[in-house]
This record gives sequence, structure tokens and C-alpha cells, in this order.
Amino acid sequence: MTTTTIIGYMAAFGTTVSFLPQAIKTIQTKNTSGISLYMYALFTAGTLFWLIYGLMSGSLPVAIANVITFVFASIILVYKIIYK
Repeated sequence: MTTTTIIGYMAAFGTTVSFLPQAIKTIQTKNTSGISLYMYALFTAGTLFWLIYGLMSGSLPVAIANVITFVFASIILVYKIIYK
């Protein structure tokens, strides 16, 4: 495993883990009042594109981080739409 790949995994881990506490809190409380619908829709779409990019380019760190983030971002986006 190259240094570049290790750094990629570290970056993927850091950004994904930093997102999880807010995602978990939102899922538990269903409180989305502080979240912008448009921002979250764009964020979720961007995450999907990063996931596709990671898969197409063969970058496992990018793909793994974004599949996890995409799942949680999608849940929060659905909560934002349902629990206005």
C-alpha cells in the first residue's frame, strides 16, 4: 500500500467520521430545522458524484467514504423533506 493510498484512507476516515455525529443526532431527534433543504440536496448530489467518481477511477478510499456519507446524507435529506 502506497503512502498516497494510506493518506487517502485517512482523509476518507476523517471526513466520514466527522459527519456521523450530526447524522446520528438528526436521525435520533428528527430535528432538521437548522438544515437548509437546498444545501443538503446539493451536498447529497455531490456525494453521489464523488461516489461515482471513486468507482469509475478505481479510488477505493473515495468510493468507501462517499458510499457511507451518501447513505447518511440521503437519510437526513429524506428526514428534512418529511419532518418539515
